[in-house]
Amino acid sequence: MKAPAKRGGNVPQGVLQEATQKRNPPIKTKGARFDTLVARYYPAVYSVASRLTDDPREAVLLTHDAFNSTRRQLRTCCDENAFASILMSSVIRAGLSAA
Repeated sequence: MKAPAKRGGNVPQGVLQEATQKRNPPIKTKGARFDTLVARYYPAVYSVASRLTDDPREAVLLTHDAFNSTRRQLRTCCDENAFASILMSSVIRAGLSAA
């Protein structure tokens, strides 16, 4: 059995619990959303870039550039399918211009 938390001084019961709950708010930011999309689409984007360039270093640079350019568009684009389409178009366009 867990021992009850000790309260000190004149702290009403429940205040300590409320303070603990307020310290850890859920993280729902645009940065977290972008990180999730990067984790989901990075392998596919890198694969396309790698096939376009035949150079692993150049593929990494193209992938990085594609995500950076689409990051700005994520502010106005709310549909994930549209984001993926823009992302793939960006890497293909950059790969063809680099070739």
